[in-house]
Amino acid sequence: MADLTNARWRKTTRSGSNGGNCVEVADNLPDLVAVRDSKDPTGPVLTFTPAAWTSFTGQVKRAR
Repeated sequence: MADLTNARWRKTTRSGSNGGNCVEVADNLPDLVAVRDSKDPTGPVLTFTPAAWTSFTGQVKRAR
């Protein structure tokens, strides 16, 4: 399991401002990008390599 002790979480730019449906990302960790649901900060976390995260976000942007 990844050590997320020093993770600095931020809401993604596409998260809503109404307090719901928010995704948080921690991209300050070496060799790791972590993603979680802001409504459940102690819940499950998805982790990606930086290359996989770049690929994922690129695909999402192209799909819009």
